[in-house]
Amino acid sequence: MNTPAEQPSVLFVCVHNAGRSQMAAAFLTHLAGDRVHVRSAGSAPSATVNPAVVEAMAEVGIDVSAEVPKVLTVEAVQSSDVVITMGCGDTCPVFPGKRYLDWELQDPAGQGVDAVRPIRDEIEKRIRGLIDEIAPAGRA
Repeated sequence: MNTPAEQPSVLFVCVHNAGRSQMAAAFLTHLAGDRVHVRSAGSAPSATVNPAVVEAMAEVGIDVSAEVPKVLTVEAVQSSDVVITMGCGDTCPVFPGKRYLDWELQDPAGQGVDAVRPIRDEIEKRIRGLIDEIAPAGRA
């Protein structure tokens, strides 16, 4: 098992922390286990996770029903090795020395589960690639 100092830390950020960033954090936690420290946050968090996101993730065996959207803090960005933004625009703080990725993904807000599924599947694909890069199996 990695020690906290060896464990890469990833922060997923979107506006409401109710859809894309929740799915990404859940997939990374589910697929990488304790090889990666995972956080998610939003620049203007919603009160709850999007119900269509909860349903779409349940279809692939991941329960996000107990997750709560969290507000983006400077501390969360500073303590992360990789910050992945998903449509948060200029509201995401940028610090030198951090690795930033911007994943352009459709916003699932207001969409039904049929529209969320392809977003979920694209996020899973990107998460699998990220794991291969920052925390490949066998490194734990």
